[in-house]
Amino acid sequence: MSISRIRPAYTADERSQLTGWLDLQRAIVHWKCEGLSDENAHRPVLATSPVMTMAGLISHLRWVEFLWFEVVFLGRKAQGPHFDDGPEDADMMVKGIPLEQLLKDYERQCEISNEIIAAHSLEAVGRHPDFKVAAANLRWILIHMIEETARHAGHADTIRELLDGTKGYY
Repeated sequence: MSISRIRPAYTADERSQLTGWLDLQRAIVHWKCEGLSDENAHRPVLATSPVMTMAGLISHLRWVEFLWFEVVFLGRKAQGPHFDDGPEDADMMVKGIPLEQLLKDYERQCEISNEIIAAHSLEAVGRHPDFKVAAANLRWILIHMIEETARHAGHADTIRELLDGTKGYY
């Protein structure tokens, strides 16, 4: 899959800039996975972080999208590895799940997030009664998701270079 890695226009409206920057970071994450074997996608490169694999990172990003847009913002049921009684990094423990499937799941979750973003005002606030962060408005959540995704795009950049030497900004 080839997702556009274009920055939003300098004079774009606020919503277009926020969604454009988020989509750019998502595209960079996808790009860092292009041509990566399943074996390498599941291979840890940091001795102190054994679940910080490219595959684990993609799964984590998928679940973060779900958490912020569906659970915190829309108030849907908190379910999935973030909420099970498993280990802290359960969302990154994806042994045996092909990278292609993880990328498809992430892409599908991003599409759902984009639909939610498009359907609501930037001033709308979250609805989940059990999360204090639900007091944040959609604008804040979008900015946070740009930060979260960019941070992990940087991780993906480093992981990919350590796996096979592939480098590139965007």
